[in-house]
Amino acid sequence: MTELTRFDEGGGAPDLHTSDPDAIAAAMRLIGVRFERWPLRALSDDASGDEVIAAYAADIARLKAVGGYRSVDVVRMMPDHPDRAAARTKFLEEHRHNEDEVRFFVAGEGLFTLHSGGKVHALLCTAGDLISVPAGMPHWFDMGPSPRFTAIRLFVNPDGWIAHFTGDDIAARFPRHEPVAA
Repeated sequence: MTELTRFDEGGGAPDLHTSDPDAIAAAMRLIGVRFERWPLRALSDDASGDEVIAAYAADIARLKAVGGYRSVDVVRMMPDHPDRAAARTKFLEEHRHNEDEVRFFVAGEGLFTLHSGGKVHALLCTAGDLISVPAGMPHWFDMGPSPRFTAIRLFVNPDGWIAHFTGDDIAARFPRHEPVAA
């Protein structure tokens, strides 16, 4: 289930916790983040990247028209992936991008944590969630120790994911993603 938990950047107890998609979208809008829920398409667990992209072609076209995205791909991470620990570590430090970070979760889940306006917004994205983190917003991503997700990624830059790390240790002071065993 999609959940948003908001903390003061200094830590402490959350001042917001909700799984209401409308409340999540409203809270995200306040900090300039796009959050949408899309209907899931019937796909097999082993659908190819091309099949995933074809299933969501109309939604992808809409986003491309609005955001000027030129490149689309599909990323899949499973608990038995040999590079899962290194991949998790790579995304756990606070960073920014020169373009929006756009992800649609076709399956599984991951925790996007956004640092904005003196607050830390931990958004657990699940299947059906679209998130677009605006260019320049500090954030980090945690796929958990046993990641399981498939996501569509959209980029303006055809070179894909390029991070600029802030050097701030804030990400280490907030909860990590520990998914419930399936």
